[in-house]
Amino acid sequence: MKAIRQHEFGPAETLRYEEVPDPVPGEEQVLVEVAAAGVHLVDAAIRSGWTGGPFPQPELPMTPGREVAGTVVATGPGADPGWTGKRVVAHLGMASGGYASLAVAAQTSLHEIPDPLTAEAAVAMIGTGRTAVGILDAAEIEAGDVVLVPAAAGGLGSLFVQAARGAGAVAVGLAGGPEKVRQVQALGADIAVDYREPGWPDRVRAALDGRKPTVLLDGVGGEVGRAGFEMLDTGGRIVMFGWTSGEVTPFTSTDIAARSLSVAWVTGPRMVKRYGGLRGLETRSLAEAAAGRLTPLVHPPFPLADAAAAHRALENRATAGKVVLVP
Repeated sequence: MKAIRQHEFGPAETLRYEEVPDPVPGEEQVLVEVAAAGVHLVDAAIRSGWTGGPFPQPELPMTPGREVAGTVVATGPGADPGWTGKRVVAHLGMASGGYASLAVAAQTSLHEIPDPLTAEAAVAMIGTGRTAVGILDAAEIEAGDVVLVPAAAGGLGSLFVQAARGAGAVAVGLAGGPEKVRQVQALGADIAVDYREPGWPDRVRAALDGRKPTVLLDGVGGEVGRAGFEMLDTGGRIVMFGWTSGEVTPFTSTDIAARSLSVAWVTGPRMVKRYGGLRGLETRSLAEAAAGRLTPLVHPPFPLADAAAAHRALENRATAGKVVLVP
């Protein structure tokens, strides 16, 4: 089969398109013919040799990829043969072989893809979607809220905009560049602003006409996160889940107390602990997409052979929505 292989840690160019032996499903595993593989910033961090977080570096050489959707073509010992021929989506775990034309998945990780969903949509919802559902649970958005969404054209942000509108809240989407702003408007945002333009907070305030954000969904951090923090109304709430800018949003306990703000960190192990595992979030995420309540924004897919280009585009913020590889 064809697969992306990595023999050393480093830049995107370390991702090589190679011919490798077909994998064989083991005990209670299935073999999936991959129709779409998800690409994530975590993949890029692992590729570069990142050593943060609770997971050890993978052994090299390895095939990256945590999320796949496709069709079950074989089952291993102890796996239910009834899975054969079904369209499935699965989260494989860290650096677990998804960037390939065939991938092995544990039977316990499988979800049958609901009929309305494409493989690309399903692979967007199995990882990014489950994270979004967990964050939205923590945010408790209600009608009357004003929800500020940095990176609103991203995989998570695009779902947040839709969820805010669905709850009857005002959705304020921030995006980098005119094209991404147009995409955020198309998602239904009440207000869409380019945060790369000087003075963008003043444009948000003017568009809100006296109202203030009550919820900040902050996965960006840095100057953008801080500007959003300063806009929050008294009694507002911040849900933090990352810092793609490279810096966590800076604030002090005094900043929080002065305006009676609440802060919640919702990501990684804390999300697993809060919800007793991730499978329930995956199931809900797929159901929301199948029902049309959340539609993942998917960047035009990259061919599997162009995995390095996909990584470069993601790291350079040249994508909108979920990045997907197609064998």
